[in-house]
Amino acid sequence: MSVEVDTVGTAPAPHGPGRRRSPAELEELARQASARFASASDSADGADEVLAWAADAFGDALVVACSMAGDTVVPHLAAKHRPGVDVLFLQTGYHFPETIGTRDALEATTDVTIVDVLPALSVAEQDARFGPKLHDRDPSQCCSLRKVEPINRELASYEAWVTGLRREDSPLRAQTPLVEWDSVHQMVKINPIAAWSFDEVLDYAGSHGVPV
Repeated sequence: MSVEVDTVGTAPAPHGPGRRRSPAELEELARQASARFASASDSADGADEVLAWAADAFGDALVVACSMAGDTVVPHLAAKHRPGVDVLFLQTGYHFPETIGTRDALEATTDVTIVDVLPALSVAEQDARFGPKLHDRDPSQCCSLRKVEPINRELASYEAWVTGLRREDSPLRAQTPLVEWDSVHQMVKINPIAAWSFDEVLDYAGSHGVPV
């Protein structure tokens, strides 16, 4: 199942159910969970443990963000605890066909709801308004139009989001916790595979038939 969230013209209502808790309540939940899962297993068991908690704590206000580039195991893990979980996929208009193929394969094989989040302008409309190849001339503005604004609008309608961040990705992510407070989006952020290596990601994908 998939849903398109198109932001052309007046922004439509986001796909999420909206927030039921205040930022202060969500921040306290994040603080408690961060302490609770600080010593969780680094294996798939730890990921399952934190996602089981998240599914129970947030229900339909839990969402997964997935780039379809090495992080497809995360929706698969989340769906075990929240069947039909919403999965945000940014349809920037610039994806390689292989990325779209992975998105379609995940949708066909996993019990998730893919939410295609579209920028306010199509590529053609953006070219007409700002000139062609904005990504070359002003990558920051292009990123804001095609990624930042659409994803922020969607995240604002959920209470917690699940990411595929891993500690080995970069030195800046070396201390990534399983659960943290996202002060930018004012919501709980869950990183279930933070401790996984890339080989562990591939092993899980291969064992469970997850497209990568």
